[in-house]
Amino acid sequence: MKRYKPYIRPYISAFILGPILMITEVLGEIMLPKMMSLIINNGVANRDKAYIIGMGIAMVITAGVMALGGIGGAYFSAKASISFTSDLRQALFEKVQKFSFKNVDDFSTGSLVTRLTNDIQQIQNVVMMGLRMMFRAPGMLVGALLMAFLMNARLALVILVVIPLLTLAIATILKTAYPRFERMQKTIDQLNNGIQEALTNVRVIKSFVREEYEEEKFKKANQDLKDAGLRALNVVIATMPVMTLAMNVTTLAVVWYGGNMVIAGEMAVGDLTAFTTYIVQILMSLMMLSMVFLQSSRAMACVKRVNEILDVEIDLTDERSLHPDLFVKEGRIEFKDVSFSYDGKEESLVLEHLNFTVEPGQTVGIIGATGSGKTSLVQLIPRLYDVVSGSVLVDGVDVREYSLAHLRNGVGMVLQKNVLFSGSIEENLRWGDEEASMEELRAAADSAQADGFVSAFPKGYDSEMGQGGANVSGGQKQRLCIARALLKKPKILILDDSTSAVDTATEAKIRECFNTSLKDTTKLIIAQRIGSVENADKILVLDDGKIAAMGSHEELLRSCEPYQEIYYSQREKEEVGA
Repeated sequence: MKRYKPYIRPYISAFILGPILMITEVLGEIMLPKMMSLIINNGVANRDKAYIIGMGIAMVITAGVMALGGIGGAYFSAKASISFTSDLRQALFEKVQKFSFKNVDDFSTGSLVTRLTNDIQQIQNVVMMGLRMMFRAPGMLVGALLMAFLMNARLALVILVVIPLLTLAIATILKTAYPRFERMQKTIDQLNNGIQEALTNVRVIKSFVREEYEEEKFKKANQDLKDAGLRALNVVIATMPVMTLAMNVTTLAVVWYGGNMVIAGEMAVGDLTAFTTYIVQILMSLMMLSMVFLQSSRAMACVKRVNEILDVEIDLTDERSLHPDLFVKEGRIEFKDVSFSYDGKEESLVLEHLNFTVEPGQTVGIIGATGSGKTSLVQLIPRLYDVVSGSVLVDGVDVREYSLAHLRNGVGMVLQKNVLFSGSIEENLRWGDEEASMEELRAAADSAQADGFVSAFPKGYDSEMGQGGANVSGGQKQRLCIARALLKKPKILILDDSTSAVDTATEAKIRECFNTSLKDTTKLIIAQRIGSVENADKILVLDDGKIAAMGSHEELLRSCEPYQEIYYSQREKEEVGA
């Protein structure tokens, strides 16, 4: 509870006023049956119209005050719960934004979506219900029980038999409910994952005619959620008959014994009427409490999942930043005995003991077989991951000693998986520099060979992008992503196989622009085609996480067997293609 105080504190007045105003409604509910008994016993029995009218007016006023209290209590409860969970959702999103790549790998996208939406909604529902019922249900239970004993202690003993039995039944139901609700939230995760994957990859699904497969896959996930939901809700369903049976049996017992007492002259008719109402109120309050507990059981499963996000230890922070005000100025890169694994363990290294230096302004090609560690290597420079051992230096400073913001502002990176966002092309490019002029934006696009096709669009740079850049080709998407990185004016530019969908002529033009407009920028280019890196100042050949060789194209062609194999295999393919 302590961790939620920052989200409760701004709305503490609403958290207090909601339950307090509900007390007004409770007091009215407790008073009305007594007032009705007085009308029957004194007004109706004595045919005193004035008494009946007077007491009737008092009941109307009481009901009005009750209504105002109920409305006020409901309003402040809603305000408190919605505001609290809104801030909690914001905090959760901000925490996810701080996740490193390693942290993100620990959760599926669907699970994160569920936690930010459905889980938070369930917490909101139970907070709202709890605030409304916090005093109402216990207050009604205690108040009605007290009034029942004051009216007829002997008859009230019937209730004392029922309450422990109901409490035991509710406790049993709650114990069963929690694991079922927990399972239900996990199946929602799985369903969301499936929906997201299917919608994101709908073009691939259609091209491979896999609609039926995906439908069956969704059907299974949907059926799992249905089954989990039914198992959980069966518990809720069981609660109602138990409570209704208890209510009817208790009411029947009260009417039976109370009726005999009225016949015997031991109890007034009005008192029996009021007593019956109090019995119903007691049982209704128990029913309300049981529903709150049931909702709480589901909410606790959601709270546990939310806490898992809040408890995540961010492994990439500025805590070790010895130079928080330092900027990347030259772009010199040095790897000193660098080893790396995604799980942080020495036994599963994907990079082993790398040593090399890249001088400012140099162009370095990185080549190697799939799984050789190319992407892993470049991700260490902007500190998307941390090394297991050794150190990565930028301008002679360990990357862990920079602030993350300053380090990453100095590094432009076009990831292997190109991502564009919904919005206009201009808005997407301005991710590189929000303050850039239109001339600078066009210049960056021109360097990336993107200005031509963008200008050909009817709306030019104001053209709307589909989600993920769905309305442009793969090559166009790559060029826009390169333009976005160039607009950043980085000291280090990393291209992770970012021209694979671009034709060789366009790629050659992009490289030519790099040589003229990015002379002072250090460039690291990961490529599958040797033609993409053969003019680099030096080429790094990776083999199974190790540097097999490093040198110019000519040097490697003479001395490096893995490089020779790649080169000649590609030459053969080109000749065959020709």
